[in-house]
Amino acid sequence: TLGGLSVPWGQQHVALGASLLPPCPTSHLPTPQTAFAHLALAFRCDMFTLQQRVQVEKRARDAAEENIQEELGQCQAALERLGRSCASAGCKETLEQLQHNLAVLSAAVERATSAAEKLGAVHQEARMSRAAEVMVQHVENLKRHHMREHAELEEMKRLIQQNSRNRQLAETQGE
Repeated sequence: TLGGLSVPWGQQHVALGASLLPPCPTSHLPTPQTAFAHLALAFRCDMFTLQQRVQVEKRARDAAEENIQEELGQCQAALERLGRSCASAGCKETLEQLQHNLAVLSAAVERATSAAEKLGAVHQEARMSRAAEVMVQHVENLKRHHMREHAELEEMKRLIQQNSRNRQLAETQGE
């Protein structure tokens, strides 16, 4: 994950950042501008620690995988030792079944690890999607604000030009 900042947006929380900012109060929804500011700060804070957190998580994953492989290897070695002392056909058949089960378990662990990484990526994509939604909303609000300001400016220009023409016309008629 990207840290710990949770910014309310609509009915969901956008979780980001190892920010020192407290979460927005949920009693009122933040404006897109406020949510954008929180997300921007969270992204900046996350960038300071991202590489370090990636390395920590990789080491933790690698250690967990090594531990599982070590345990599976010890089980395989125990089964091989047991096989050398096993004389009856029933015992050998049970031993073969256990070795097959161990191989299936090893493959299942690999699939589970892969599925967990994919799930983590999908969760991260969902968080980023919600964060991008907040940012897009803020940009749209800025565009609307710019359009209003531009329309007001154009209207003021038109009024000034009209006033100037009226004044010039009044001056020429007054002469």
